[in-house]
Amino acid sequence: MTIEPAKRGGKPCIRGMRITVYDVLEFLASGMSEEEILSDFPDLTTEDIRACLAFAADRERRLVSSPPE
Repeated sequence: MTIEPAKRGGKPCIRGMRITVYDVLEFLASGMSEEEILSDFPDLTTEDIRACLAFAADRERRLVSSPPE
């Protein structure tokens, strides 16, 4: 994942593309299959989709396991 302040408002993007982790998660949440996503966005790979899921899982784990201030 890459984060560039000038690209997509600094949201985490896949390999420097303009497709964000959030975009991929929304596609999956809306019911799109991995095959449909890959067909609609040929620059993406199965590994990219898995990386988005892993990124989101890691972020969630950090939020849940962070000690309260």
